[in-house]
Amino acid sequence: MRGIRAAVAVLVLAGATLGTAASTAGAAPAEGSRAAAACPTGWGSGAKGGGAMGADHLEDIRTGQHECYDRIVFDVPGGGDQIGYHVQYVDRFYADPSGEYIPVGGGAILDIRVGAWSYDLEAGVPTYPGEVGEPLPGVNTSGYSTFRDTRFGGTFEGQTQVGLGVRARLPFRVIQLDGRVVVDVAHSWTS
Repeated sequence: MRGIRAAVAVLVLAGATLGTAASTAGAAPAEGSRAAAACPTGWGSGAKGGGAMGADHLEDIRTGQHECYDRIVFDVPGGGDQIGYHVQYVDRFYADPSGEYIPVGGGAILDIRVGAWSYDLEAGVPTYPGEVGEPLPGVNTSGYSTFRDTRFGGTFEGQTQVGLGVRARLPFRVIQLDGRVVVDVAHSWTS
């Protein structure tokens, strides 16, 4: 009788161990799904635009690294949440209106236009110190997952133009916030 009880106890213990292992194994995909869901998908790589153009002044451009994307931010204090923008991939980057070709490093180039002046016409001074054809002042993209290069295209008719070199043609989104336009470029298509 003792032998039967011992055998039953061993079987129950083995069953409990197998049940725990099975439930743990079942939890692993759910955890992996949650981690994958944390990174955005479905942004696409087509042209994006919105808002009015050219009411306020650009004061700063800055970048940041995030877990799923690299970000470039255009600060336009006083611009509210309706700052105009147009962002699209281009084969080559040309300054508007001169048509001057500006080389931009990377596997793909985003032409970013933000509805803000980088020069105060009344005061006769720049509000953002970018120089046409040069990298953005104070922006260092070395070590970024997606960003490779930046070039200032200039300001014309109320919009400022920037060439952003990225690793490849990747999905991106544009967000209008109070006084800012934000462009996020995903690290991959399956982020």
